[in-house]
Amino acid sequence: MVGGALLLAVVAVNAFSITSDIFVGIPFPGDFEITEVGVGIAAFCFLPYCQITGSNVSADIFTANAGKVQIMLMGLLAGLVALAFSMLLLWRMWDGLFDYIEYEEVTGILSFPLWAAFLPCLFSLALLVVASIVTVFDLFGTRQRA
Repeated sequence: MVGGALLLAVVAVNAFSITSDIFVGIPFPGDFEITEVGVGIAAFCFLPYCQITGSNVSADIFTANAGKVQIMLMGLLAGLVALAFSMLLLWRMWDGLFDYIEYEEVTGILSFPLWAAFLPCLFSLALLVVASIVTVFDLFGTRQRA
């Protein structure tokens, strides 16, 4: 929900900028910076939801003729890969946060500190780790019920 609301806000800023440029001749300053940061954060916000609902991209060509056990094993492998990748991303983004804080990098027009964009992304990555763990354990529970 947060990712969708953020994308709607980015669209509203862009619509306002375009409209004010057409009718007043002055675009909203820094609209592309808001778009870059907003879309980046929104993309991270969608990751935990996609993982927990199983909405990530899958290749039906591998599962079309597979049995239940094979599909479960592929799902388990996918969950473990998602867990490892989300932990790697969380670790590297955590390090990146401190680099951006140390070097005080800001956007060119609005002087928005880039480290601030890392905070919601890190929160989403932590939720992705939890969602990946839940997904893996859910597959174990499914296997025992089958």
